[in-house]
Amino acid sequence: MTTTTASPKPDQVKTFQRHQTDTGSSPVQIVLLTERINGLTQHFKAHKKDMHSRQGLLKMVSRRRRLLEYLKRHDESAYRGLLDALKLRK
Repeated sequence: MTTTTASPKPDQVKTFQRHQTDTGSSPVQIVLLTERINGLTQHFKAHKKDMHSRQGLLKMVSRRRRLLEYLKRHDESAYRGLLDALKLRK
C-alpha cells in the first residue's frame, strides 16, 4: 500500500492562492503546470529520445496556454502579474 505525501508547493503558488487550500484557480494551476514543465524540460536535456514524456509535455504546454488565454480574458491584471512572476513570454 502506498501513501501519498503532499509535494512541497512552490512559493509562487502561495502568492497566487485565494485561500490556503486553493489548488483549482487558474493562476495556481498555471504555476503548478509551469513547475512541471520546467522539470520536464530539464529531463529532456538528459533524455533526448523520450518521446512518450515529450507528448505529455506538449499536452501540459497546451493546457497552460489555454488557461493563460482564459485568465487574460477574465482578469488582465492577474494575467500580467503572473507572466512577470513566472518570467513567461507573451
